[in-house]
Amino acid sequence: MTITTRTADTAIRADDEAGIRARAVAVAVQAAAARNGAPAPRDAVRERDAVTEHDAVTEHDAVRERDAVTEHDAVTEHDAVTEHGAVTANGAHPENGARAEAAPSASHQSPAARRRGTPAGLRPRRGEGQWALGYREPLNANEESKKNDDGLNVRQRIIDIYSKRGFDSIDPADLRGRFRWYGLYTQRRPGIDGGKTALLEPAELDDRYFMMRIRIDGGQLDHAQLSAIADVSRRFARGTADVTDRQNIQLHWVRIEDVPAIWAALESVGLSTTEACGDTPRVILGCPLAGIDAAEIIDATPEIYRTQARYIGDAAFSNLPRKFKSAMSGCSVQCTMHEISDVAFAGIRGPGGEPGYDLWAGGGLSTNPMIGKRLGAFVRPDQVPEVWAGVASVFRDYGYRRLRHRARLKFLIADWGPEQFRAVLERDYLGYRLPDGPAPQPPAARQRDHVGIHEQRDGRCFVGFAPRVGRLSADSLTVIAGLAAEYGSGRVRTTTEQKMVILDVPPARAAELAAELDAAGLPAAPSVFRRHMMACTGLEFCKLAIVETKQRAADLIDELERRLPDFTEPVTINVNGCPNSCARIQTADIGLKGTLVTLPGGQQVEGFQIHLGGSLNGGDGASSGFGRKVRGLKTTAAQLPDYVERVLRRFDASRMADETFAAWAARASEEDVS
Repeated sequence: MTITTRTADTAIRADDEAGIRARAVAVAVQAAAARNGAPAPRDAVRERDAVTEHDAVTEHDAVRERDAVTEHDAVTEHDAVTEHGAVTANGAHPENGARAEAAPSASHQSPAARRRGTPAGLRPRRGEGQWALGYREPLNANEESKKNDDGLNVRQRIIDIYSKRGFDSIDPADLRGRFRWYGLYTQRRPGIDGGKTALLEPAELDDRYFMMRIRIDGGQLDHAQLSAIADVSRRFARGTADVTDRQNIQLHWVRIEDVPAIWAALESVGLSTTEACGDTPRVILGCPLAGIDAAEIIDATPEIYRTQARYIGDAAFSNLPRKFKSAMSGCSVQCTMHEISDVAFAGIRGPGGEPGYDLWAGGGLSTNPMIGKRLGAFVRPDQVPEVWAGVASVFRDYGYRRLRHRARLKFLIADWGPEQFRAVLERDYLGYRLPDGPAPQPPAARQRDHVGIHEQRDGRCFVGFAPRVGRLSADSLTVIAGLAAEYGSGRVRTTTEQKMVILDVPPARAAELAAELDAAGLPAAPSVFRRHMMACTGLEFCKLAIVETKQRAADLIDELERRLPDFTEPVTINVNGCPNSCARIQTADIGLKGTLVTLPGGQQVEGFQIHLGGSLNGGDGASSGFGRKVRGLKTTAAQLPDYVERVLRRFDASRMADETFAAWAARASEEDVS
């Protein structure tokens, strides 16, 4: 196992180098003991003081396994398979010592202990695959694959076997499952139209090349890291690079033979693809202005890096029921969207004015979107890693593993309710009560992004700019890295809106930097359409897609800029190639979900089902929502610019003073929005 260190811009609190090494050794020994069937120490969540740095290898989100619908993060964030054991926080011994991992098992607890850990009245009528209730037998192909081998183990096979023997040597269970634990998905074979997506077998959709997701926790990059990504893209990925709405960077056209060399290049600068995908803890979102925003409540950088270092790549959390998305931020505009993460720590001032976090759980989109729930608990900064691990452990032990489409944490929260979830978390996993705390205040600004030239707390400036729907290249990354070094300190950030930010620019040079970015096709003062449009990967590379997205969204920007040059209202337009909402269609003002549209003569063409009036307004989540779908409201891809122009003109003509598009869409007639 390779241990790599990633240096945070803000020093990680409390950990010294010797302590990190000692804990890394302890965790490695503990994981080895678990794999050999030996009991792990009691209360693994708390006692695993864990590695402060992890194996470099990230995952991404999954390509649909045929037995279920998977959800993605924007720009092809797919899912995966893998199972681990880990001892439950109440001290249960592992079972099945011969298995790859020792998994938490309620069957080794006393009946009283099992009853105590089971929320009253909530025992399912039939097994939902909840480990803590004794349902240990795999209930679908994904769970069976995870039981057979931990996804983290595939790294060595990639290095020792697959990279040397080539694509045809790859075990199908690794290819379409465990590879995701390291951010690898086969991309879509060229020439297969969207109408065949649901008809072909996975092997018929697979190309012999991979998409690779590079994990960028908190969206934080330095000059060396961004330069390394550009170099990897140029040498191994045909110059491709997309920045995602979860702050990662994705490459395409990666060959299995090149993966070890790519890992070596990334790990040399502290980057990783570990658990960028799969049924694991994905990248931790953070504000790109953490530590420099004068209005921020708290800098979450130390909490992000302490959590990442202790738990990413840890066998205790490498077999979750499903993907697990996290956010930690004290951002003044709440740019990490705490309302739609599996777990989120939203900056607040707690009892006595102490800065800390409001704890949220159970948010998520895909085909069954849900706004997360406040647990009503105040979390001190030093408690964040342990509380994060506690929430992940409840999900691991009680999450629904029977059906993939009900396996996300949001379904457990919906059934239990936030009060019961908090009670189980505090009683059985933390061992102490968290104090009550207030909800976040709604952000003062309507635009929850960081585009443009703005002052930092130290008097310097940051410059946020807009790649076109997240699409970059090796050459553009090199330009960005060079400009960041020339005009700033070399620090660059990715955002949750598929945008980027250069930090630490002297005020006298900010306009000059903005002009250079504009000349490179990366405007810091973009049109309202370019600023507020996102798109997932789509048919070009994604095996789940039905329609093309990236180029179509880029063309839509050009058309709207030409047709509506004076339109200035910040209307978000999100383009998705399938129903899984990687590009967050339900929370956009205009959400476009890829589908096939049947013309009067029976011909099927690419098109979009239309969602209107979604919004994420921050605060306590009460005013956030998923808008409306008008029955049968679709447009063909060819008619998309006409439709969007027509609806925006009607909005502009009939809106009330200061009325947002979401508010207008909620009251507009079907005729107005058709």
